[in-house]
Amino acid sequence: MVNQKVVIKNPTGLHLRPAGILCKEAMQFKSLITFSFRDTTANAKSVLSVLGACVKCGDEIEIMCDGEDEQDALEALVTAIDNGLGE
Repeated sequence: MVNQKVVIKNPTGLHLRPAGILCKEAMQFKSLITFSFRDTTANAKSVLSVLGACVKCGDEIEIMCDGEDEQDALEALVTAIDNGLGE
């Protein structure tokens, strides 16, 4: 299992569009991909789970990947978040 903390830079946080982009990115990998925010753990492959975490701009989440392609998955998700998830 690998994990890394990352700060959400999107001005509006993880609302529907960036949450969908995050999920689409996560679904390309076989690994279990979750993130924790405050006392919540969300499945990064589920748009509803991501939206339910209520992550806002400036919040720090910890992405956790566990599986055969965990390192590639972590790098891809961190890059996508750092690039603003399409915004």
